[in-house]
Amino acid sequence: MIMKTITVETNVNGCVIKIWEFWTKPDHIVNWNFAIPEWHCPRVENDLEVGKSFSYRMESKDGSMGFDYAGTYNRIEPHALIEYVLEDGRTVSIDFKKLDDSVSIVETFEVEDTNTLEQQKQGWQAILENFKKYVESN
Repeated sequence: MIMKTITVETNVNGCVIKIWEFWTKPDHIVNWNFAIPEWHCPRVENDLEVGKSFSYRMESKDGSMGFDYAGTYNRIEPHALIEYVLEDGRTVSIDFKKLDDSVSIVETFEVEDTNTLEQQKQGWQAILENFKKYVESN
């Protein structure tokens, strides 16, 4: 069965080494990995190796809702590409392309069937924009 995918993207000012570190290190991920200000990412575990896994706890700041976002890495090209499979079997690919003074980040993911396509696109794009803001202000 072919899954429908959604792609979100942004350009982040900075060098690819810093951007890669901010994307992959737990002490940075907790600062940007949420779609709206009422949510946060209080816990991150990330073992960035093929065959290893990650787990992010995402929850509302008031504690009323939350979920774990977890998967296993199946391809890593440092400073260029991350691919993983989520616990539910969906795949995600993140491309990091060096430009002159910035990095283009293109994230493609297979959709789930709980939220609308527009909600999924908006949520993932919002997280990507949070990442951009975090990198560019640090």
